[in-house]
Order: sequence, then structure tokens, then C-alpha cells
Amino acid sequence: MKVRYTFFIIALVAMLALAACATPTAAPQPTAAPAQATAAPAGKPFRIAVVMPSAANDLAFSQSMIDALGELQKEMGKDKLEFVYSENMFNVTDAATAIRDYATKGYDLILAHGSQYGASVQDIAPDFPNTAFAWGTAVDTFKEKGVNNVFAYTVASDQGGYVEGVIGAKLSKSKVLGALGPIPAGDGQLTIKGFEAGAQATDPNVKVQTTFTNSFSDVALMSQAAQTQIASGADVLTGTSQSVVGAVSVAKDKGALWFGNQSDQASLAPEIVVASQVYDWTVALKDMMAKINGGTRGGEVFIMTFANKGLVMVYNPAYKLPDDVKALADKTVAGLADGSIQTGIK
Repeated sequence: MKVRYTFFIIALVAMLALAACATPTAAPQPTAAPAQATAAPAGKPFRIAVVMPSAANDLAFSQSMIDALGELQKEMGKDKLEFVYSENMFNVTDAATAIRDYATKGYDLILAHGSQYGASVQDIAPDFPNTAFAWGTAVDTFKEKGVNNVFAYTVASDQGGYVEGVIGAKLSKSKVLGALGPIPAGDGQLTIKGFEAGAQATDPNVKVQTTFTNSFSDVALMSQAAQTQIASGADVLTGTSQSVVGAVSVAKDKGALWFGNQSDQASLAPEIVVASQVYDWTVALKDMMAKINGGTRGGEVFIMTFANKGLVMVYNPAYKLPDDVKALADKTVAGLADGSIQTGIK
């Protein structure tokens, strides 16, 4: 188990490791605005340990959590917040060992950042009733099974996908868009369904092609899927998982546009990445920390949305988005945040 104490200056994505972030594909409902994070009582730093399935700099799911922890630590100070992590824990048995090891070391909050870890959390948490655990993306806290010290967190990623679809429909010349994912489940599928809904709400004549590779880490498969999509006429693509580096490379070579998800992916190809839907987990983390310090160690679900700013559209400054399209995108984000626009994803 490799544990690193730090938050990183994020480098270009590592092309390895299996990740999974599957959740029920129904669009989640909003979470209230976050509380202010507070340090642990008696002047001690609040200590968080993270177990995650892929590399800390994957420019996708794992990095989204590391970025959030880094920002939170910057806000609070290293004397108020400490965090460690174990990356590339794609083997669930190894991840469970890491989770249990962190629990024995007395961390205030242990994040099992991947829904493949749910069974492990359910099994381990009762052995450490004074430790808070959280896992995601997920909506089950196991409270109905008698477990009282587990939080769950997830994202309404259909909202970001919807905005990307709106923009994509406006930018596409071929009126064919492509969406790539690892498996038809979880936040990845929500993103793709939202993308399709947003595109077709903007232009009913737009066609959205969808491909699932059945792998979170196979860069070659994602590359092949992107090549097939583009050969079939797609000039705008989106996708999820750390394997999208392959798709972005193909899009760059073929001159197709790309929309990122989970983390800001503009650095992969600044000339073609239009925008990214970014998961800002600080919203959930602040709430969890406040509740833990108040004596609540689990039993609640935190859902990231545009309304609570757990979802953020990050536009690539290197890509010149037409003013009218940017205005439409901003209007769509505002509408999704206040409820006047619905993705229609259930």
C-alpha cells in the first residue's frame, strides 16, 4: 500500500489503474448548501484518509477528490486539516485492507472513493463505531442495516452533461455528437443521458451516438471508440473515466471538439477542450466535517448539484467560445440551479 502525505501540483494524467464510480442511474435530488468546515475539537487537526481506485493525477474521478481536499486544506490551513491517500486501489481486497488500516490509526473520516468499495465499508464500519466513513458515488448509508457511521455522496452529473449537450449542439457542424463511457451505470451514464437530453432540447435534429467500452482503464478501447464515433460523423465528443485520455488524443488528431467531466481536462488538449463539468467535493466534505464535529458520524447522503455548487462548469480559456453560445450555457446552468430547467433524467 502506497500512502502519500500531500496535495499535489496536478500533472498530466496517468494512463493506468482501474476505477469505478457506478451508482444508481436515477438523477439524484439536490443537497442543501454546505456548512462551514471546522477543525477537530481541542485544537487538533481534522484527519482524513482516502482510498481511491486510480491515480491521484488521473484528471478524472480520483483527482477530483484530491483537488477538493487540497483546496480545503489551503482554506483551513495544514494545522487544521491533514489528509493522506492510497491511490491505484483497483483491487477491492487491497482497498479493504487500506480502509481498515486507516481506521485502526484513528482518522476522523475515511473516504472510500469508489462505489466498488461499498461492501467493504459496510463490513468494516461497525468495527469502528467512533470513526466516520463515507463512500461514493453512492446513495446508501447502510443505516437501514444498522450501520450508523457511514455517509454517502454522489453527483447529479446529468446537469453538467445537459449543459455540455446544449453547447455541443450549437457548435457541431455535422449535427452528430458522440458520448463515450466505461459502463452504462452511475454518474457516467447520468452524464451521457444528460448530454443527449441537452443536445436534443437545443436541436432536435442532432444525433447523439453512445458507446460503452466496459472498462474504466483501457485507453486503447476508448481510443477505438472515439475513432469509430468520428468515422460515423461525430465532430463533438464527451466521455467519462480516466481512460478518456485515449479519446481526447484521437479527437485532437481528427479535429473534433471535447467536453471533459469529473475534473478539468483542458490541459489534455487546450485547442479542442471546450469546457469541463467539474466535481467540487469540498461541498460534501465541509458538511461531513461539520456534522462529525457535532457528533454525527453517518446516516446522511450528500448530492452535488449546480444549486449547491458541488457541480461547476469550467470553461477552457484557450478555446474561444462564441459569446451567444456562452450566454446560452450560462443561462442553462442558472436554470438548472433554480429548477426552471429540468434534464428530464429519472
